[in-house]
Amino acid sequence: MIKKIVRWFEQQAFGVCEWWGKKLGINTTTVRMYFIYLSFFTFGSPVIVYFIMAFILEHKNYFKPFYKKKRPSVWDIE
Repeated sequence: MIKKIVRWFEQQAFGVCEWWGKKLGINTTTVRMYFIYLSFFTFGSPVIVYFIMAFILEHKNYFKPFYKKKRPSVWDIE
């Protein structure tokens, strides 16, 4: 039962720790462990930040600015 729960969190949870791991270039498990330790020391306040980051990652297309569209290169001939 515990293995199923761990596997679900590893594969299907929000992906915030995985995203941070890729951005920082460190192992995802390390990010998760630091998050857990930080949650214990700060009485759970990082959980709120985690859910905010999960919301932003799920809806990141809405948070990207619309004016940054890819411009055509000078070498593109139309």
